[in-house]
Order: sequence, then structure tokens, then C-alpha cells
Amino acid sequence: MIIKEKAPRQVSHQTARAGDKQEFDVAFYLNRAFKNHPKVMVFNDIKISYEGENAQIDHLILYPYGFVLIESKSITGEVSVNQHQEWQRSYKGQWRGMPSPIKQVELQQRLLKELLFQHRTEILPSFLMVKQGFGGRCWDNLCTISSNAIIDRESIPKAINEQMVKNEFLVEKLEKIMKLKFLALSAINIMDTRPTFSDDEMASIAQFLLAQDKRVQAHSPHIEPALTASESQFAALDVDDAVQPTSAPVGTEFIESPLNQQDSGLVINICCKHCGSNQGLVDQWGKFGYYVKCGECSGNTPMKNACPVCASKEARVSKKGESYTLQCKACNTTTPLHFAP
Repeated sequence: MIIKEKAPRQVSHQTARAGDKQEFDVAFYLNRAFKNHPKVMVFNDIKISYEGENAQIDHLILYPYGFVLIESKSITGEVSVNQHQEWQRSYKGQWRGMPSPIKQVELQQRLLKELLFQHRTEILPSFLMVKQGFGGRCWDNLCTISSNAIIDRESIPKAINEQMVKNEFLVEKLEKIMKLKFLALSAINIMDTRPTFSDDEMASIAQFLLAQDKRVQAHSPHIEPALTASESQFAALDVDDAVQPTSAPVGTEFIESPLNQQDSGLVINICCKHCGSNQGLVDQWGKFGYYVKCGECSGNTPMKNACPVCASKEARVSKKGESYTLQCKACNTTTPLHFAP
């Protein structure tokens, strides 16, 4: 069953539209396969937060034996991964490195595990006086790639190869991972020794995740695909012959990082942590660094965030002119910070 639909966004840039379309394509396949399945719960575009770290999971599947996290990547052209698990992709014959979506989804999984473990006693009730938990559950990650991409399967490390799948083969891959042949029955296969969640426990987990998503959207910065110059030129576009821009869109300033870092491919949209407003924010400098003051409630919100790529808490806020970026030395990336004055 579909617990959370993929919500449409107002995006005008080609790269953002391509990424959004890829997520909708994956959501379509998941909907067609599992909308009537009583033992599978699908969450599209679910957001979680734990100890100041935020994560946006493109697609999350909850089933009696555990969880599957899916990261969607819109790639037109070729994609390859070397033996060091470093990713690169091509556009019109030009190759450029990209952050590993496998590492990205692994960080999301870690955060989700820690969040659920922290709240395990309130999510899962005791059974016969024994406290339930999330130990021994199945945890799997997948990265879906656009159907028109070319994947260099021969050179990709085996472990990465197993986690990469094109959209049209996703359901087949999930059935293999989750062993859905038995889950289609009204009862769990008694020959399977994996610990299972009951229907009530799955409902409790789903309720908790939806509450988390609602809270994050209301009170935390929202992470969306960035409209960076490098992504515009080299990222996968949902067009056959896209024109490469020679300048940034009007109203957007792209900054060359003083640390010579790569664009993370993300942008952090800052909103007030007190009232959730993303309007009327005024940038300020104080004892603890850069922050924004809310024009609605006058509350203060720090600009500093955990790195959206590697989740490092040591990332620093940098200012150039009227623009701010989050500089991360841990993964050598820079992420624009955006807020509406």
C-alpha cells in the first residue's frame, strides 16, 4: 500500500525537473506493484531528523522483514564506478565526477536506524514482557538509474553493481530482495526464520515516520536538488538535446568555493526553526556565527547544518557578497544556502 505519495513541486530548471520526473517514474512503478499489497508499505519523499541531522529519502519500503531505501538518480548518458567506488557520468562525451548515491543512501539508512532505535520503546510495544526492537531486521539499499542511461556493468565493483538498477527492473529486484512470493499470502511463511513485524507494529512504524516527516517539513531546513552551474551542464537532463547554459539563472549567484570544492548537487533552503516560516528571513552575524532572524516570530535560526552529502557536523558556513554556502572538508563539497528575505 502507498502510505505517502510523491508530492509535486514547483520547479522551473531543467535539472530539477529531470530529478523530479525520475522520482515520479520510480513512484509509478512502486504504486503499480504495491498499491494493493497488504504486507508492503511505500513512503515516497519521506523526511527524517535525528540529533540535528536531516535526511530526505526518495523512496522507503517497509515490509514485515525490514526496510529497503531507494535513491533515485536521473542520468542521461553513461555512468561508471571505479574500483575505489568513485562515481562519474558523462554528458555529450564529457565526463565529470559525482557524489556516490550509494554512500548517500547508506548515510540515510544509518540515520533512520539511529532514529528508530532511539524511539523503539514508544514505537514497538512489549510482547510477553519482552521489549521489542529493530535488531535482526533486513536493511537493504538500492539506487535507481534512468532507463535511458548506459551503465558500464563490466567495470563496476560487484557490490555496487548489485545495488544499481534501472527503473523498469526495480520491482523485479525488490521481489528478489524481499521474497514477496510468500508475502503475497495472508500469513507469513513459517519456514522463514527472519524476525518479522506484526501488522500492528508496521502500522505503528508508519505512524511514527509520517509524524517525523510532518515535523521536519514544519520546523527544519528543507533539502532540494540545487540548480548549480555544473549540474546544469553535466547532470542528466530529461531532454534529448539540452542547451548548456553559459550563465547562472537570473537571481542566482554561483560561487567558486575558496576550498576548491565540488558542488554537492544539493541546496539547503533555510526556514525558521521556531514557526516554520521561510519568508522574511534576515541574515545576521553573532557570537556563534551566521544565522537568520525570522520576520514572523523574531526567532533566530543558525545557518549551520550537517553536510547533506556526508552528514558531517563540522561543515562551515561561508559568505561571499550576499550569498552563503556550506563548506564541507570531510567530503570536499560545497552546498548553497538559500533563504527568502
